Amino acid sequence: MSPISFDQLGVAEPLLRALTGLGYQTPTPIQAQSIPLLLEGRDLMGCAQTGTGKTAAFALPILQRLAAEKRGPAPRSARVLALTPTRELAVQIYESFLAYGRYLHFKAAVVYGGVGQTPQVRALSRGIDVLVATPGRLLDLMGQGHLRLDQTGVFVLDEADRMLDMGFLPDIKRVLAVLPRRRQTLFFSATMAPEIARLADGMVSNPVKVAVTPVATPVELIAQKVLFVAQADKRALLNRMLQDVTVTRALVFTRTKHGADRVVRQLDQIQVSAEAIHGDKSQNARQSALNKFRQGRTRVLVATDIAARGIDVEGVSHVINYDLPNQPESYVHRIGRTGRAGARGQAISFCDRQERSFLRDIERLIRKAVPVEENHPYHQRPVERAAAGGEANGGPARAGQRSRRPQGRAQTHSQGRGQGRPSNRHQGARAASLA
Repeated sequence: MSPISFDQLGVAEPLLRALTGLGYQTPTPIQAQSIPLLLEGRDLMGCAQTGTGKTAAFALPILQRLAAEKRGPAPRSARVLALTPTRELAVQIYESFLAYGRYLHFKAAVVYGGVGQTPQVRALSRGIDVLVATPGRLLDLMGQGHLRLDQTGVFVLDEADRMLDMGFLPDIKRVLAVLPRRRQTLFFSATMAPEIARLADGMVSNPVKVAVTPVATPVELIAQKVLFVAQADKRALLNRMLQDVTVTRALVFTRTKHGADRVVRQLDQIQVSAEAIHGDKSQNARQSALNKFRQGRTRVLVATDIAARGIDVEGVSHVINYDLPNQPESYVHRIGRTGRAGARGQAISFCDRQERSFLRDIERLIRKAVPVEENHPYHQRPVERAAAGGEANGGPARAGQRSRRPQGRAQTHSQGRGQGRPSNRHQGARAASLA
């Protein structure tokens, strides 16, 4: 049986033309399941990670609905609101709407903090068809009277679990309180923990439920491994790894902003091009760092978890967890930045003694042990690991064993496209570019 096409899903001709120009051929599973139901006006609860094609799954039906209604927005209002946790993700969703709707006439805007609000206020004064926003700036603009949501017919909450992780639940409730009761609601989350499900139940009405890939299960094409290492040796181990020429584009994760900056400084000392992206960076600095990484001008991007779902870059060869996350779900989202669009990827995690409990939590979540790589000069004998499927990698090690660190520092040496995010250069949509 031949694969289904976007045409068979009921997607209108101007959108089909845009998809063809972007190189989209067949729908992804979440697109195939969601688009026909969303075109009927159904509410949706979607369990899907970034990289599954979920933006097109909701953007295409929304654009088709706007075109069919043939009416413009009222001043200081938005016909569609998409709420997302980070500035980077907001920009990506905004650019996707422009790409898919390049042959339609509509007004779109993206609003987020960290930049001046004057251009955003100016765009909202005329009314917006599609508004993509982060919670803080959205509520600021509403509080100042620059935006009302009483005429919003479609509400999209993206990355709901990330929203809760970042403490946005009160903000979400404030937005819900002013939205019309009669609306279409689209709810997306990479995980569906009980608190996420409770939030969804209060938002959607008789929703269709769509789930693609097992919840919080890493992509099969990602090769994972963990290296036990003392905290003091992580710097030398990272330097050694980056001598490997197969590490062509690496995303390195740290737990703290100061840690990210520190890693960039140490890489600069060995002439490895690297930049940091985290919450203390200005929006312009963060966007510049992302652009350099996408274009290959920067080999290493060092990020905190705020960027784990906001970075959608093709060709990331390696994700390196310099620090293991203290939330196991973050591990899944981090390593999902590689192994995309059918390409193979590597996920390498450093783990010191204080992080062993984090590793156990991760292994319980993904339901398997992460293989241990012992062939490095900074190997630190692990304590006993109780993984979900039994003892990892050949049984327990002796607890309390002394670290097998080298007597001297080892010399560094090398060890023996799909449906991606569309470009933001589009002519058709009358869009307010507010970045």
